[in-house]
Amino acid sequence: MKKSLITAVLFTLFSLPALAAQKTVTLSVPGMTCSACPITVKAALKRVDGVSSVQVRYEERDATVTFDDEKTSVEAITEATTNAGYPSTLKQAGVQQE
Repeated sequence: MKKSLITAVLFTLFSLPALAAQKTVTLSVPGMTCSACPITVKAALKRVDGVSSVQVRYEERDATVTFDDEKTSVEAITEATTNAGYPSTLKQAGVQQE
Protein backbone atom coordinates (compact mmCIF):
# COMPACT_ATOMS: atom_id res chain seq x y z
CA MET A 1 0.00 0.00 0.00
CA LYS A 2 2.76 2.45 0.94
CA LYS A 3 4.70 1.71 -2.26
CA SER A 4 1.71 2.44 -4.49
CA LEU A 5 0.97 5.64 -2.59
CA ILE A 6 4.57 6.81 -2.86
CA THR A 7 4.63 5.91 -6.55
CA ALA A 8 1.42 7.85 -7.16
CA VAL A 9 2.75 10.92 -5.32
CA LEU A 10 6.07 10.83 -7.19
CA PHE A 11 4.31 10.40 -10.52
CA THR A 12 2.08 13.38 -9.77
CA LEU A 13 5.00 15.57 -8.73
CA PHE A 14 7.06 14.77 -11.80
CA SER A 15 4.08 15.17 -14.13
CA LEU A 16 3.26 18.74 -13.05
CA PRO A 17 5.85 20.45 -15.30
CA ALA A 18 4.41 18.52 -18.24
CA LEU A 19 1.09 20.28 -17.73
CA ALA A 20 2.60 23.58 -18.85
CA ALA A 21 2.12 24.31 -22.51
CA GLN A 22 3.54 26.58 -25.11
CA LYS A 23 0.69 28.85 -26.13
CA THR A 24 0.45 30.85 -29.31
CA VAL A 25 -1.70 33.94 -29.53
CA THR A 26 -2.27 36.50 -32.24
CA LEU A 27 -2.67 40.09 -31.14
CA SER A 28 -4.29 42.88 -33.10
CA VAL A 29 -1.99 45.92 -33.01
CA PRO A 30 -3.85 48.61 -34.98
CA GLY A 31 -1.52 51.43 -33.89
CA MET A 32 1.31 50.31 -36.17
CA THR A 33 1.29 53.09 -38.76
CA CYS A 34 4.71 52.82 -40.37
CA SER A 35 7.11 50.09 -41.41
CA ALA A 36 9.39 50.80 -38.41
CA CYS A 37 6.63 50.17 -35.83
CA PRO A 38 6.95 46.35 -35.93
CA ILE A 39 10.55 46.65 -34.76
CA THR A 40 9.44 48.37 -31.55
CA VAL A 41 6.55 45.96 -31.00
CA LYS A 42 8.77 42.91 -31.53
CA ALA A 43 11.44 44.24 -29.16
CA ALA A 44 8.84 44.92 -26.45
CA LEU A 45 7.39 41.42 -26.76
CA LYS A 46 10.80 39.70 -26.76
CA ARG A 47 11.59 41.35 -23.40
CA VAL A 48 8.67 39.56 -21.71
CA ASP A 49 9.96 36.62 -19.67
CA GLY A 50 8.62 33.38 -21.13
CA VAL A 51 8.16 34.61 -24.70
CA SER A 52 9.97 32.27 -27.08
CA SER A 53 8.89 33.49 -30.50
CA VAL A 54 7.48 36.70 -32.01
CA GLN A 55 6.34 37.40 -35.56
CA VAL A 56 5.01 40.87 -36.33
CA ARG A 57 3.21 41.61 -39.60
CA TYR A 58 2.86 45.28 -40.46
CA GLU A 59 0.44 44.74 -43.34
CA GLU A 60 -2.03 42.82 -41.12
CA ARG A 61 -1.32 45.00 -38.06
CA ASP A 62 -0.85 41.93 -35.88
CA ALA A 63 1.71 40.01 -33.85
CA THR A 64 1.87 36.26 -33.27
CA VAL A 65 3.50 35.37 -29.96
CA THR A 66 4.50 31.96 -28.58
CA PHE A 67 5.08 31.83 -24.85
CA ASP A 68 5.30 29.57 -21.80
CA ASP A 69 2.01 29.92 -19.93
CA GLU A 70 3.73 29.20 -16.60
CA LYS A 71 6.00 32.23 -16.99
CA THR A 72 3.72 34.84 -18.52
CA SER A 73 0.17 35.56 -19.60
CA VAL A 74 -1.77 37.23 -22.39
CA GLU A 75 -2.34 40.18 -20.07
CA ALA A 76 1.41 40.66 -19.56
CA ILE A 77 2.02 40.42 -23.29
CA THR A 78 -0.64 43.00 -24.19
CA GLU A 79 0.67 45.22 -21.40
CA ALA A 80 4.14 45.07 -22.98
CA THR A 81 2.85 46.37 -26.31
CA THR A 82 0.78 49.04 -24.57
CA ASN A 83 3.79 50.22 -22.57
CA ALA A 84 5.73 50.47 -25.84
CA GLY A 85 3.02 52.77 -27.23
CA TYR A 86 1.11 50.17 -29.24
CA PRO A 87 -2.01 48.96 -27.43
CA SER A 88 -3.06 45.49 -28.52
CA THR A 89 -5.96 43.11 -28.06
CA LEU A 90 -6.27 39.35 -28.35
CA LYS A 91 -7.19 38.39 -31.89
CA GLN A 92 -6.73 34.61 -31.85
CA ALA A 93 -5.41 32.00 -29.40
CA GLY A 94 -4.24 28.43 -29.70
CA VAL A 95 -2.26 25.85 -27.73
CA GLN A 96 0.75 23.91 -28.90
CA GLN A 97 1.96 21.08 -26.69
CA GLU A 98 5.71 20.53 -26.73
